[in-house]
Amino acid sequence: MQQSIGAMALVVRNYDEAIEFYTQKLGFELLEDTDQGHKRWVRVAPPGARECCLLLAQASTPEQERAIGNQTGGRVFLFLYTDDFWRDYNAYRERGVEFIREPSSAEYGTVAVFIDLYGNKWDLIEPHA
Repeated sequence: MQQSIGAMALVVRNYDEAIEFYTQKLGFELLEDTDQGHKRWVRVAPPGARECCLLLAQASTPEQERAIGNQTGGRVFLFLYTDDFWRDYNAYRERGVEFIREPSSAEYGTVAVFIDLYGNKWDLIEPHA
């Protein structure tokens, strides 16, 4: 058997502001933006991503709105792997991405924590070879 995760839903306040953040600040690719009448099917992914993407899901209930920016109870939510930590770290800082934990070296690689436009925590990681 072979399985993979194709997409992860990320609850957002507004499709367009989320698309702007992920494509302009993080350099993700907009894979799809399809109007389905009552909602949009919006997928973004880092350049070169092969399997998984983010499905940006605009909140449509008060319960979903309360989850925006805190889908994991304050823990790091997503882990963005890179082949060049310093290139991406410096580019993100120049584009205004806020890092809440400065770069450090861990046994698994170089890592720093940033937040997205809603406050979700992300690890930017360049794994050791």
